[in-house]
Amino acid sequence: MDLPGHEAEQDAWAGRKRIVDVGGLDLAFVEIAGSEPPLLLVHGFTDTSRSFSLLAPYLAGRRLIIPDLRGHGASQAGEGCAVADFAADIASLIRRLRLDRPVVVGHSLGAMVSIALAARHPELLGGLVVLAGTLKHDFAPDHPLVAGVAALRDPISPADPFYDWWHACRPGVPQAFLAAMAQDASAMPAARWRAILEEIRGTDLTAAARAVRVRTLIIAGACDPLFGEAHQQALAEALAGSRLVWAKHCGHNPHWEDPAFVAEVLSQPFGASDIPSDSISDLRGISSGWVVH
Repeated sequence: MDLPGHEAEQDAWAGRKRIVDVGGLDLAFVEIAGSEPPLLLVHGFTDTSRSFSLLAPYLAGRRLIIPDLRGHGASQAGEGCAVADFAADIASLIRRLRLDRPVVVGHSLGAMVSIALAARHPELLGGLVVLAGTLKHDFAPDHPLVAGVAALRDPISPADPFYDWWHACRPGVPQAFLAAMAQDASAMPAARWRAILEEIRGTDLTAAARAVRVRTLIIAGACDPLFGEAHQQALAEALAGSRLVWAKHCGHNPHWEDPAFVAEVLSQPFGASDIPSDSISDLRGISSGWVVH
């Protein structure tokens, strides 16, 4: 059941977007005023900036920059759709908006983009948060995502049963939000879904992650059906000095399923005792004291 105001909030989201030119490409983004340094939130595959609309209220008082990746939402598609192309756009956005070393939070595909960005442009970031991410996918041809995307045909219906799997969440995520997410994703042509997915499947960020030298936090859903424990261990081993925090009972979208918990983690020092100890796996001995807020 939706709480009062959820539907109105989702209806208003698209109207909050601004457009900026980044290297000849029109990129849409939502900006929420607040304290510095900003959080730059990068969404996942087929999502838009709306993906962080449930998290944003829990980050009140903090400046947020939330773009639509190229080919998603209100942003132009451009010619390429590789992880490197998305990362180059985010680097250009940081420079274009003159952001002072934002903390970049990337979800899923956005996590891959953020790792690539941190490896290539460490001077632009004040920190990195990898949310439900991976270094490389292990999707076989019969994986539900690969098979489901292959079966999509234009025009994609927001009521397509594929979304029951693709947007699966623990109970309590507002239906108005999920409906709006499906509407946004359905606006992408099926050929673009397939092209981006093929780029993702061919990407291996192991070497890039080992080159990352910015302070890094990993947040993972304990019930993530896409990127489970093996993926998170690989991330933690490759990202030197990182800390892994598990979002209990969450799947692939902790910022939808438990935005209060994700916001709490983002607002604490990496060594904060306020985060439940059984949610934290300190794998690489990062020093405490980095406060994201």
